[in-house]
Amino acid sequence: MVMKGKKGLIIGVANNKSIAYGIAKAIKAQGGEFALTFLNEQLEKRVRPIAEEFGCKHVYKLDVATPAEIEALAEDLKRDLGEIDFIVHAVAFAPKEALDGRFVDTSKEAFNIAMQISVFSLLEVTQKLLPLMSRNSSVLTLSYLGAEKYIPHYNVMGVAKAALEASVRYLAADLGPDGVRVNAISAGPIRTLAAAGIGDFKFILKWNEANSPMRDNVTIDQVGNSAMYLLSDLASGVTGEVHYVDNGYNIMGMAAVEEIDGKTTMVWDRTKNQ
Repeated sequence: MVMKGKKGLIIGVANNKSIAYGIAKAIKAQGGEFALTFLNEQLEKRVRPIAEEFGCKHVYKLDVATPAEIEALAEDLKRDLGEIDFIVHAVAFAPKEALDGRFVDTSKEAFNIAMQISVFSLLEVTQKLLPLMSRNSSVLTLSYLGAEKYIPHYNVMGVAKAALEASVRYLAADLGPDGVRVNAISAGPIRTLAAAGIGDFKFILKWNEANSPMRDNVTIDQVGNSAMYLLSDLASGVTGEVHYVDNGYNIMGMAAVEEIDGKTTMVWDRTKNQ
């Protein structure tokens, strides 16, 4: 029970298919407690049953684009939980039109929205909740390979994730003297509500499955277990890191190949029609 006695906040649970759900599940299994947030009434209907499933007593409304709601959240947490030991930031958004076409055509408005929701919210939430964080606490956010390499249809979100990863490093340097660790997980593609806005996502899933060293896509449970480790005292010496949980896909320099009848063949060619 490596999370026993730990309590914190998870932002971004949308349903039981979301990565944040997998993280919540792993934390609960290891004895941790947490509060959850929801964006609006529509998502509240999904989050409340999940809170009941995990025995979560505290659920708060939070739009990370609204500073007043972040400040209200800090007051609610102080009243209900007191000191906290971890924050999970699983929030990202860009207008759908900014994920289509060419990156060069991204509007200033779409760019600013993506940066506000996906990046600055990590800084602002951490800033407002820092007075509540224990001496040995952890902040975790979620990234993707598009932060460092071109991924089709990812466009402005890739730029936002790059800024998010840089923010992790700067926050880690700032908060290390306070005993607060800051890390990110770069997960492989997973069929989530957020992923539904990415064009050709089914192709991306199949390509990753065919070309990762493990020949498979990751699950929310696998990401959840890695997140739980980074949030726990087991990772007390780890900060400022981007930890890949993608079945090794990020190490590949070219498509995976295999020998068939003495000929070198792409694994993708064998699996693409399966």
